[in-house]
Amino acid sequence: MGRFILRRLVQAVPTVLGIMLLTFLLTRLSPADPVSLMTFGNADLTEADRAVLRHGLGLDDPLPVQFASWAWGVMRLDFGNSFYYHRPAIELIAERIPNSLQLSILSSLLALVIGVPLGVVAALRRGSAPDHIIRVTSVVGQAVPHFFLGLLFILILGVQLRWFPIGSMNTVGLNCGFCWDRFAHLIGPVLIGAVGGIAVYPRYLRTQVLEILGQDYVRTAHSKGLRDRAVIVAHVLRNALIPIVTLFGGILTIVLAGSVVIEQIFTWPGLGRLLFEAALAKDYPVVQADVLIVSALLVLSYILRDVAYAWVDPRIKVR
Repeated sequence: MGRFILRRLVQAVPTVLGIMLLTFLLTRLSPADPVSLMTFGNADLTEADRAVLRHGLGLDDPLPVQFASWAWGVMRLDFGNSFYYHRPAIELIAERIPNSLQLSILSSLLALVIGVPLGVVAALRRGSAPDHIIRVTSVVGQAVPHFFLGLLFILILGVQLRWFPIGSMNTVGLNCGFCWDRFAHLIGPVLIGAVGGIAVYPRYLRTQVLEILGQDYVRTAHSKGLRDRAVIVAHVLRNALIPIVTLFGGILTIVLAGSVVIEQIFTWPGLGRLLFEAALAKDYPVVQADVLIVSALLVLSYILRDVAYAWVDPRIKVR
């Protein structure tokens, strides 16, 4: 197992280097530049002043020199300072991670708690009314965009009915970590974030459970007199979790990176919203650090997924 993980980590190095280069080029070659945005509308600044500002940010060096300087800093865990906040980019990201964790962990757990049982019920009651309802609901849940559901939630339940707050983490003037006000602000984004999993998990799990129910070892378990619940939990469900593990391949990215769409709609100050705002403002250090960290977590998630395969299904060996 240790050799397998070490080999995969070594193989991931070229991938991360390629992501670094691609991210750097996309930020530098995109239209406009940070200096133009920062000085827009300021008629007092001359072109010489803008050149001094560009030099201070290191943007007047040739692209290979800029990339080499940034890569050397990354190897020392120095991702540079934000152009706008004038603080280390890694500090800004570290501040937003706990906020994204609150949303993503609760959304993932809610999706599992609801989606997995629905998939099992749909398979065990194949062809019945609950099966048809679950399948239709899954298709609708996948077809409707998250941003549309989020806007409907805000418009109907937040603005018209006033059942839930419509944005941010807390009511203005109130700052608490664990209280009813924070819970009320979490309900909307958590529900919308869980819709994707609730829609996807039943479809994959239903197909897998139906296939496993026809296996010889399941019939043998029934013939031994085991209760249906024991057979489902011990023999069917565990072997049917392979698709769920596959869907959870990027769990670290999902948990830590947050959702750009959901955080933007609900004005939640998480990592996804930070990336969106940094991209609009051409804040190169923040964008590059965010994308690189998220990409590294994605690669690590895939390694953990392969290890989880062997834990879920003993027939799979990792070497």
